[in-house]
Amino acid sequence: MEGESHGGPAHAPLGPGAAIDRHGQAWFRVWAPQARTVEMVLTKTGDCRPLIRADDGYFTLLTDGIAADSLYMYRVDGSGPWPDPCSRYQPQGPHGPSQLVASDRYQWRDAGWRGVTLAGQVIYELHVGTFTREGTLDAARQKLGWLRETGVTLIEIMPIAEFPGQWNWGYDGVQFFAPFHGYGDHEALKRFVDAAHDLDLGVILDVVYNHFGPDGNYLGCYSPYYFNAARVTEWGESLNFDGEHCEGIRDLVIHNAAYWIREFHLDGLRLDATQAIFDASRDHVVAALVSLARATAAPRSIVVIAENEHQNSQQLQPPECGGYGIDAIWNDDFHHSARVAATGSRDGYYHDYRGRAQELISAIRHGFLFQGQFYQWQKRPRGTPLRGVQAAACVHFLQNHDQVGNSYAGRRLDQDARYRALAALLLLGPQTPLLFMGQEFGSSRPFHFFADHGGELRDRIWQGRREFMCQFEAHASAGAQARIPDPADRKTFADSTLDWTEVERNTDAVRLHRDLLRLRREDPVIAAREVRCIDGATLAEFAFVMRWHSDEYGDRLLLVNLDREQVLAPAPEPLLAPCLKARWQLVWTSEQPCYGGHGEVMPVDEEQRWHVPAYSATVLRSAATSG
Repeated sequence: MEGESHGGPAHAPLGPGAAIDRHGQAWFRVWAPQARTVEMVLTKTGDCRPLIRADDGYFTLLTDGIAADSLYMYRVDGSGPWPDPCSRYQPQGPHGPSQLVASDRYQWRDAGWRGVTLAGQVIYELHVGTFTREGTLDAARQKLGWLRETGVTLIEIMPIAEFPGQWNWGYDGVQFFAPFHGYGDHEALKRFVDAAHDLDLGVILDVVYNHFGPDGNYLGCYSPYYFNAARVTEWGESLNFDGEHCEGIRDLVIHNAAYWIREFHLDGLRLDATQAIFDASRDHVVAALVSLARATAAPRSIVVIAENEHQNSQQLQPPECGGYGIDAIWNDDFHHSARVAATGSRDGYYHDYRGRAQELISAIRHGFLFQGQFYQWQKRPRGTPLRGVQAAACVHFLQNHDQVGNSYAGRRLDQDARYRALAALLLLGPQTPLLFMGQEFGSSRPFHFFADHGGELRDRIWQGRREFMCQFEAHASAGAQARIPDPADRKTFADSTLDWTEVERNTDAVRLHRDLLRLRREDPVIAAREVRCIDGATLAEFAFVMRWHSDEYGDRLLLVNLDREQVLAPAPEPLLAPCLKARWQLVWTSEQPCYGGHGEVMPVDEEQRWHVPAYSATVLRSAATSG
């Protein structure tokens, strides 16, 4: 039985925490291996009940007579009381009492939902607090129909684990099992996921297993073994996944991953900064949590996506081959090259990218641009080979929370002619595309870095933000430094909130993204997403052609020009040649007036002379000629 193997009651759920079980009994479970006593205290009545110590370091209690939604805390060897570090809900924030949750109270409507697989997904990243003016999951739920109509298939929610203050990106979470109380009640996420499934939308959650936030983390009150002081990440102490008495934090993280899948019917996870999850164990903690998450979801299928700054493709391999069994990894190389192409700036960590046609072709054909070559910015090799992996395993984007937030003004890319051309490459390419909230309607709102901390911590974080921005030479100037907003200022947070009235004003951007996603979905050649059938060639330094080969439906051609008009007469490039007894026919162009362009232009005439419009993308298809 689950509870017996962990020193607890026979029908207590696996993993740490507390809840009302299906029998109506309250169970409590906390890991404190060095403690002599742990007591649960009901904050309303002061009723104190001891937990029973087991040999594995867990203290457990199964008891009747405690109502759902009761508030409680723990005393450890007489010290405290402290909140449950694995609380399911913190109605008063991370420093307040924990709430006992009835996990089976919600009545799900998604019994027929079979989960998601990676193929064909279009991801949409959103931050709950700034997605709507209300900043709640229930308000975000009202926008699900919009996302479905846009062509989104999979929503990626930025981290929601309980954090201090009123606003935060989410990467300062301190209670991994508790959805942030400011986003709604404990069942708000369930309502969101249920409504998404009603609309055939999947939902995955961004989770942070490389560090805890700097304020409100009480794990150290229960045991010093949750952390490994010998290792430090750029965000603080490393979690102790492979040192002495590592079983407590391993259990917490592995079962937290399964908890989100089981309790909230999520369709997968996005793992933050896996390069900072240090574990020399044979059974790496990431491989273990992915395996348990999949087993928990069965027979539903889920997807697990990693952010890995080193772009380590080995994580995509199954555990028996030394990997973690992850489905996809964010491809920063594509973003960095595309951003240089859009802006012309190679400042900071864009140093090793030129934004040239060759780079963008290579990203479509091969995924990572750096697969072991020397990387001047970091003075070391970057990336690993990405052979034998489906194109969908690379997540491509022009914007995300990091890359928008890492400009000192939090500016998004201008949705000009260059952007329209790059959007076509993003949304028609075979990789898995990701849109950042508001991108689909050309939001003009910035997305700043924000974190509501007070006192000395507030000052340290603001100073740290300024120092971080100094890696960009332009942002290190006195003028730029003075304009970096205070992350703890409410205005910084408020300015980052989407303005949904822009949907009515920015119809060009709305139509652009919807039409491209419709083409991606409905064109039989592009929808196949077969990278082995795609070839590419440069036409000029910043102009190129991509060709999809298809005997069944005819070839497709994507012309992308990120510079001035290109005239090719003659055009000695075989990828431009029409198929035998066929001609090129215009399918789509970013220059259509409905997108803000100058008008449709067929780029090739009857004599096969090519005039590729400036700053444009054009899709052609092979059509049979008569006679």
